[in-house]
Amino acid sequence: MQKFEWDELSAADLIVDARYRGRRNGNAGDDPLPQLVGVSNQGGFRILGTVEAPRLLVLTSSLDDPDWPDSLDAESGVFTYFGDNKRPGQELHDTRRWGNRLLRDAFSAVHLGAESRRRVPPVLVFSSAGEWRDVVFRGLAVPGADGVSQIEDLVAIWKVKGGQRFQNYRAFFTILDVQAIRRPWLKDIQAGNPLSTNCPDVWRSWAERGQLHPLRAKPSVEIRSKAEQLPGGTLERQMLSRIRSRYEKDPFLFESCACRIARLLLGNDTGLALTRRYRDGGRDAVGTFKIGSAGSMILVEFALEAKCYGESNAVGVKQTSRLISRLRHRQFGVIVTTSYVNAQAYKEIKEDAHPIIIISGADIVQILIKNGVASVQMLDMWLAADENNSP
Repeated sequence: MQKFEWDELSAADLIVDARYRGRRNGNAGDDPLPQLVGVSNQGGFRILGTVEAPRLLVLTSSLDDPDWPDSLDAESGVFTYFGDNKRPGQELHDTRRWGNRLLRDAFSAVHLGAESRRRVPPVLVFSSAGEWRDVVFRGLAVPGADGVSQIEDLVAIWKVKGGQRFQNYRAFFTILDVQAIRRPWLKDIQAGNPLSTNCPDVWRSWAERGQLHPLRAKPSVEIRSKAEQLPGGTLERQMLSRIRSRYEKDPFLFESCACRIARLLLGNDTGLALTRRYRDGGRDAVGTFKIGSAGSMILVEFALEAKCYGESNAVGVKQTSRLISRLRHRQFGVIVTTSYVNAQAYKEIKEDAHPIIIISGADIVQILIKNGVASVQMLDMWLAADENNSP
């Protein structure tokens, strides 16, 4: 990871995944973003200019808030970001930093067409580096994403906290295929001229023609370790432990839970049916995954295997081979486990290109958190709902 020290920030370019170091005085003045791009030193939303006419918008995130799970999908280049109305007591757009108003105006401008789209400011995305106030630059973003419609790219969702209901935005951005934002363009942006001769070609293509060129990272054949397949945070470990303890006396009951988790990942249109308790033919559930819609829709069949194991008990070759051998032509498989898949079994699945989706303990928790089940109490309610019914 490339690193920039405090005294380098005012002249530094913005390099994707580079780290920018703040000071170490222990106060808000340590924040590197004012020195780096000229914005204020607090908040998830930072702007240059005014709320009515921003010249630059900076989004910051810790990427580890279970209640508001911002996330960056490096393979697709899609950045999911939640607005700044994160507690009850105020209207959706009436936030201290006006972040939700900025989101509303930016997405509205994109939806209105080319003339208004050119008025959308460049959006710079940063995440916490996990130490002091240091940040990591994640990329140049624009509102919207491929495959996400105008009625889905910015959505007001309801939440409940302390018994009170309130709304916040969930927004989808695309990180553009730009490895570095050079200082001359930053100066042009600060001067109110983002479409100068210094602007990146992909920014101009989007601003003038609406063309998206996402920064996509091609996935490698990744064999995740045990540590990578099991949750690391305290809350995440507590949630997974609660699932195990609920089903350890009768793991068959976990199969229904595993189906619901798979549906959260694959989508609500996924059809699933549990097999019988005994002699299930090597499959705990069978399902259909819908691709397309209306007259263009096709259904792809899959089989699911659920394993409610402790973290020291891995899913091995015997279990994965059993599922693989039961798959028919043009089917895929799903393994849902509260543990992990051992190295040998994982390697065979990946290197032999078997169509198997692995949902490990860490994946289970992240899927739940992403879908709003972000505490042990909420998990208990989720598990209790339709617990013994087939999905």
